[in-house]
Amino acid sequence: MKENKVVLTRKIQLLIHSEDPAVKRQTRETFWQWQRMVHRAANFIYTHQFIQEQIKDLFYFTDEVRVRLADIKKDKDGILTMSQLGTTYQLLSRYFKGQMPMSILGCLNKILVFSFSKERDRLWKGERSLRSFRRDIPMPIAPTDLRQIKLEDAGRFYTCQIFGHTFRLYFGKKGGDKRAIWEASLRGEYKLCTSSIQVEEHKFFLLATFEVSKEDHALHPEVVAEATLSMEIPIRVKIGPHSYSIGTKEDFLYRRLAIQKALHRCQQSATFNRSKNGITRKLQNLEHYRGAEKRYVNYKLHVYSRRLINLCLKHRVATLLLTGQQGKEAAAKEEEFLLRNWSYYSLKDKIAYKAKKAGIALVVE
Repeated sequence: MKENKVVLTRKIQLLIHSEDPAVKRQTRETFWQWQRMVHRAANFIYTHQFIQEQIKDLFYFTDEVRVRLADIKKDKDGILTMSQLGTTYQLLSRYFKGQMPMSILGCLNKILVFSFSKERDRLWKGERSLRSFRRDIPMPIAPTDLRQIKLEDAGRFYTCQIFGHTFRLYFGKKGGDKRAIWEASLRGEYKLCTSSIQVEEHKFFLLATFEVSKEDHALHPEVVAEATLSMEIPIRVKIGPHSYSIGTKEDFLYRRLAIQKALHRCQQSATFNRSKNGITRKLQNLEHYRGAEKRYVNYKLHVYSRRLINLCLKHRVATLLLTGQQGKEAAAKEEEFLLRNWSYYSLKDKIAYKAKKAGIALVVE
């Protein structure tokens, strides 16, 4: 990707565009089945890529077995004379062809083989273990798999077909910039890249990925901002003679702990709740807190990182320096409370994403 481009991802809910309960049930079951297959396929890809890298060290195999794994000219089942991309694609084709769209598996194969190639050196050095993928891994889809995109009901919503299943795109009550970016991609202003479908229980989401140009700001190369991240004050930033504090401990940590304690109280009292409709009635109070902490923290970190970048743009900052961050991260890993309640990595990641979009260079010390 060119240096003046940046990738944006927006989460758009997919609603099954049908009033027929049978169609809705069949669509859900189909995507749940595909989700299970993608989970198996992802682990297949990483395992076989790792085995291929270690073939030369498997000295305890007989020559016959080693030939079958490596030489396609001597055995029709041999796969290692192809490219790394082709070997695992053929493996997935053998297991899943006819059961789900190969377009999904083809995209998954490209993404994971590229990911494995970047992690290969660390695996050899023993600095990390082989990945094991979760059951809710997103299903990647190519831009061409989103077909027959239409504006329905006098412009109220968009519909599209994904592998023969029709969905309505729901951008949310307020929508934010999701609809604007989506419509810009339809006009050709933004490029829609390989995206993915996230299955969350009975809900489906399109994680739409767009390639857009970086924002054009008149930044001054000589202006540098120094920021520190901590639990007491989420962000402190110094820009020349100006100093700013973004967020407070009471605003972030205390609210987060309050959600944790409220959830714990509901869990303790669930045993004594009425069970008129079985376990659903007993756990009804817990549903209110399902994902509440995650949503709150994610929202707050987005607000903090946005305010930081806005301050940098206000002062025409070209370079943002996160001071002492590596030492703080190392210390946080040793303390359980900090590791559990201070989302330092997520905040740093959101700052990096917004800084890149604004054209600000980020340096982490």
